[in-house]
Amino acid sequence: MSDMPAAGDTMPDIAMETPDGGTVKCSDFKGQKLVVFFYPKDNTPGCTTENIDFSALKPEFDKAGVALLGVSKDPPKKHQNFIAKHELTAPLASDSEEGGLSDALGIWTEKQNYGRTYMGMVRTTYLVGTDGKIAQVWNKVKVKGHAAEVLEAAKAL
Repeated sequence: MSDMPAAGDTMPDIAMETPDGGTVKCSDFKGQKLVVFFYPKDNTPGCTTENIDFSALKPEFDKAGVALLGVSKDPPKKHQNFIAKHELTAPLASDSEEGGLSDALGIWTEKQNYGRTYMGMVRTTYLVGTDGKIAQVWNKVKVKGHAAEVLEAAKAL
């Protein structure tokens, strides 16, 4: 396994599917600051809270010239339902391909829960600068207050 990209490294540029069937990749945001937040699963409590928090702060991110992108392995159709159910405004993408962005970042990994081992997403957020380089990484994110903390860091960048 390669080392996980860290601050100073260029964000890998791997296309993901948008809920409307289009594609999105990090280079689409070149010249703009970008926050990519990876979360395990739509409609689970922590992930729902995280998405609602980022959506609530989206006007602030917009004002600061920062694009948002929430990513999980959930299929586009599931994202559509998740967006509709919680009136989410932070854009989502599906990183469902084998060897996708979360694989490249090393955050789609073996997890353990109640003695069960499975592949899962490590809740991780990347702040990418206007140059396409990773400015900051939050690993194993705790949801409470996270979106606000990321906003402050993005404003300071």
